[in-house]
Amino acid sequence: MELRQLQYAIQIATERNFSRAAEKLHIAQPSLSQQLSKLEKEIGVLLFQRSTNSVELTHAGALFVEKSQKILDMVEQLKKEMEDISQMKKGRLVIGSMPITGSTTLPFVVPVFQAAYPEIEISLVEETSSNLETLTMNGQTDISLLSLPLREEALVYETLLEEEIVLAVPPHHPLAEAASPIQIEDLMKESFIALKKGQGFRQLTLNLCQQAGFTPNIVFESSNIETVQSLVAAGMGIAFVPYLISRRNFSELAPVHLPLQGRPARTLVIAYRKGRYISKAAEAFVKTMKEVMGSIMSR
Repeated sequence: MELRQLQYAIQIATERNFSRAAEKLHIAQPSLSQQLSKLEKEIGVLLFQRSTNSVELTHAGALFVEKSQKILDMVEQLKKEMEDISQMKKGRLVIGSMPITGSTTLPFVVPVFQAAYPEIEISLVEETSSNLETLTMNGQTDISLLSLPLREEALVYETLLEEEIVLAVPPHHPLAEAASPIQIEDLMKESFIALKKGQGFRQLTLNLCQQAGFTPNIVFESSNIETVQSLVAAGMGIAFVPYLISRRNFSELAPVHLPLQGRPARTLVIAYRKGRYISKAAEAFVKTMKEVMGSIMSR
């Protein structure tokens, strides 16, 4: 059964005449009759009673025409919706993000994107890096904001930016007045505040310390980077934090942020499942994010 055959049946039912129907459809009358006979044979019922002077719908024909009209209406609506999506007049975009990354990037990017594409609905999924990789691999997000290295081999990515890692210390800490970048090995005896297990930035903290020859003494853990900042500011320890977090004026009681020797950084990427279709909306969001974050990082 073909869509054009549905159109033929509807036109015959409307005109009640093969000649007029063929004329409206811009096909030869024998071709129209042949297509109708082929259709009736395929579905196993007679749609029209033919006589010399008239063409009348059978009971099955009336039902067939009614359903055919609904199908063609749905097809037309689908075409319009797909056209709207292709032109980004509307659509839905599921974005995965680690909590830290989302809090430091999305407030800048989403308003710009929605101003340009107001009918694109954005749904945000926040998860730890390990869980987010799994969700992305399973296709439960369109794109996800992650940091390298990626654990899942089924993911591919585009680099977004290199974000420096800085040291947060209490305002009255001896290092607060340091005139030069801090050597990580000099932090061996310090008390660290870190994110909880499962978050990528915690692992980055462990890696930086281990590369410097020691395991950090973690005295407090939190699932929120802002809480980490507050605990540092209150004198409870020190912490590594992303550069974009260090730029926030989140309270009057704030830690001091210092550069580290060698300027360690994390690479933020936009990842998606290998082979997954990337919609025009997703492509536009990636482009917007690169432009906005590139502008912010260059300030």
